[in-house]
Amino acid sequence: MKTGAPWRDLPPEFGPWNTAHKRFLEWAKLEVWDHILQLLATNADPEAIIIDATFIKLHQHGTGAKGGTSGRRSGVAKVD
Repeated sequence: MKTGAPWRDLPPEFGPWNTAHKRFLEWAKLEVWDHILQLLATNADPEAIIIDATFIKLHQHGTGAKGGTSGRRSGVAKVD
């Protein structure tokens, strides 16, 4: 929880971390994740749904401080 889930820590079965990261961003751009979540929610058991309320403190650079991610919300990847 302290360091999040760095892309470089992916197991080797996923291939090079930068390839996995690029694929993740591309799927986000193409709304693949939205489609997967919609399919999973179709017949979801309401008693089995869990909301993760984990709180992780951001470093100053992650909040848009000087030299940080100005103009972006933390946790939101910029996809061009």
